Amino acid sequence: MLAYPVLTVRQLGIVDYEKAWHAMQRFTDQRGPQTPDELWLLQHPPVFTQGQAGKAEHLLETGDIPVIAVDRGGQVTYHGPGQLVCYLLIDLKRRKLGVRELVTAIEQSIVALLAACGIAASPRADAPGVYLDDASQHGAKIAQLGLRVRRGCSFHGLSLNVDMDLEPFLRINPCGHAGLAVTTMALQLGNKPDMQVICAQLIDQLLRQLGYNGQQIASDDVLTSYE
Repeated sequence: MLAYPVLTVRQLGIVDYEKAWHAMQRFTDQRGPQTPDELWLLQHPPVFTQGQAGKAEHLLETGDIPVIAVDRGGQVTYHGPGQLVCYLLIDLKRRKLGVRELVTAIEQSIVALLAACGIAASPRADAPGVYLDDASQHGAKIAQLGLRVRRGCSFHGLSLNVDMDLEPFLRINPCGHAGLAVTTMALQLGNKPDMQVICAQLIDQLLRQLGYNGQQIASDDVLTSYE
């Protein structure tokens, strides 16, 4: 893959899911041929999101956690504090990058990050995301993936379970798979990873896998800009 100019990176903290989602939609609709590609890194308050292929039968007992139907691919998943979410706003047409290539780059970025931390994991051909290789862990899922492409540009992205409460995953069939085991980096490592360190490692891996020359840190309030 050819090297490409720098990627704009935004670390947004804890953000309401719908606010981030609608900002992504508007950013994608309003971007032009020269708009730089961006990564948005953030966390969400507790929320279930149901993708376009989602079926109500996979929502078991959601309780007081809201369920939001969204425009990404895939089924239902959970987002909450302690989970690192990364949204990839990339002009795929300009990059001459296919959706399958983007998915592979995301998955391999996560695999490499986890390997550097001592966690062996890999993608699965039958379900997007990244899963533990350890058979004793029943192939537990440690990272989720869901994308949308509009006007030749991607949005949505990945979520990595760093150190979060997993109980809400018991209220759904995660990604449409009944009984799917879910885990976190903290459980596998036996200690709490530093979220900022994991964030920096993920950025580095994505830059490498996607072929960007470097990153430009942005501090303007992009969410307000696209309200």
